[in-house]
Amino acid sequence: MRLSYLASSTVVVEDEGTEVLCDPWLLDGAFYGAWAHYPPLEFEPDAYADVDYIYVSHDDPDQFHRPTMRRLDTDTPVLVPEDASRLARAVEELGFETIELAHDDRTHLTDDLHVTLFDGAGDDSRTGGDHAAPGWRPEPPTERANPPTAVFDDGETVLVHATDSQWPPADRARSTIADRYDSVDLLTLPSAASNCYPQCVTDYSHEEKLRAREAVIGRIYREAEALVDALDPDYFVPFGGSYVLAGDLADRNQYVAAPTRNEVFWQFVGSDLGADPILLNSEASFDLDTGTPSEPYTPIDRTERREYAEGVLADRSFPYQHDDHPSVTELRDLLDRAYDQMEETRRTIGWESDTRVVLDLADDVVAALSLAGDGYEITSAGAVETGDAVRFSMDDRLLARILRGEARFDHAQVGSHVEIRQRPAAGDQPLSAIVSALRA
Repeated sequence: MRLSYLASSTVVVEDEGTEVLCDPWLLDGAFYGAWAHYPPLEFEPDAYADVDYIYVSHDDPDQFHRPTMRRLDTDTPVLVPEDASRLARAVEELGFETIELAHDDRTHLTDDLHVTLFDGAGDDSRTGGDHAAPGWRPEPPTERANPPTAVFDDGETVLVHATDSQWPPADRARSTIADRYDSVDLLTLPSAASNCYPQCVTDYSHEEKLRAREAVIGRIYREAEALVDALDPDYFVPFGGSYVLAGDLADRNQYVAAPTRNEVFWQFVGSDLGADPILLNSEASFDLDTGTPSEPYTPIDRTERREYAEGVLADRSFPYQHDDHPSVTELRDLLDRAYDQMEETRRTIGWESDTRVVLDLADDVVAALSLAGDGYEITSAGAVETGDAVRFSMDDRLLARILRGEARFDHAQVGSHVEIRQRPAAGDQPLSAIVSALRA
């Protein structure tokens, strides 16, 4: 069995000539133009149009990137989790046929190659089922919807693709995998944050953001170490940290809690975990039979990455920046329908809070939305009490797209388009899923 690393969490699993392209994001511009690859990719998605299968773990655009998918062969079957109906519909709308994989069911692909999905969800369903972490908080959620972990095996070799599964919410999957398999040969290891904290918290100073970044990275390392310790693989390949923010967001890169992969390597090399970290260049591979990479790794230079972001990526624009600016009246009309959708989700989850969601609409004009079924009001920013609200600011053109249902709040947040003030308390965890339903 062989693993080829392409970018971010995009990898190719190969066994006896059968290739599975996992979580394809191979073009810049994920999350409404915000995310770009670094180092920039030197190949086109078409180079992987002849794989035998595509596996998509969930519908975040750094795993299910529609522009990338449009460059692939629609005759290729796409493997999706059985309970991901929204993802399956989106894949089929692009012209692909889907194969739904049941959790904890070893599915035969070709020859000796099999795949098994292990449910990554936590024990509390109140988050609403979306993979949407409350990214304005420094601590990880303990209860959330998580993408599944995929295990590929050929009867002898076991490769675990953890994608964006977060721990401890996916601890059940981790325990099941550890009990199921005598040994794990290789683990792909999440090693970077994918949300807007701390770079989008506007009431933090420069120093506070830097300290918060280091704290989040420390947590990521602890979670990664716990996962490696539990599964005890022979090798692990860290991913993440290969994206940078583009356009008007480029100056926020210094605060993003995404260490480079060579920084992750040096964090764990020589540790007592008993597993060897492996770093791969884009399109390089690791042979699990021989334990050797196809080429030496070239470390990421942070200075060169910063210069690329500031000198090249900062000049890019986002799709919504070509829209006309909406008026407050237009936004209010959209809010009428979007609030009803949000309120329906809140009632379905069965949760309420005294916290209000405050959306900036224009200079000193905000919408204050109740999370207890009491509607919303358009008011001045100064009229909103600071103790019972979480306040979001974004480009009004992106907000209009979200309210029309053309964009998603959680994806705008992960893309760092959304500024946050007056963050909610830890008890307001379901708020993320509820606000993500704010659309017509």
